[in-house]
Amino acid sequence: MAVPKRRQSKGRSRRRRSHDFLTPLQLASCPQCSTPVPTHVVCPTCGYYQGRTLVADEKDAD
Repeated sequence: MAVPKRRQSKGRSRRRRSHDFLTPLQLASCPQCSTPVPTHVVCPTCGYYQGRTLVADEKDAD
């Protein structure tokens, strides 16, 4: 079985792992209710997306 001949340095390991981090979500404010919402997603509070209301509130349906 293959075994490494030398120990891998900290710099080499850290350079390899430099891309393993998580990126934060891109948040934009909803133009209707101005709550922070991820981009390209229907607003969970008002149901607004791309200039129209896609999801109606249950309060409005009564």
